[in-house]
Amino acid sequence: MGNRFVPLALTALLVIIHAQLWFGRGSIPNVAHLHDQLDEQNKKNQEALLANNRLSAEVRDLKEGLEMVEERARMELGMVKSNEIFVQISK
Repeated sequence: MGNRFVPLALTALLVIIHAQLWFGRGSIPNVAHLHDQLDEQNKKNQEALLANNRLSAEVRDLKEGLEMVEERARMELGMVKSNEIFVQISK
């Protein structure tokens, strides 16, 4: 009986470990899914970093120079200087 118990116990332990590898919390499919989520989050972080850099540059331009303020006023509010004539071309 002792001769059969050791291989049976080792086989049962192997099956349990193998089941954890495929179906447990740290399973191979779960880890692959987490890697995909990590890649997606890194991509979103890069996009957010680029947007933050653009906004930071725009804020710096607005603080340092009036050219950006004038350009925005012309585009968004239709500002025209006193000696200018506004011409709109429609296509």
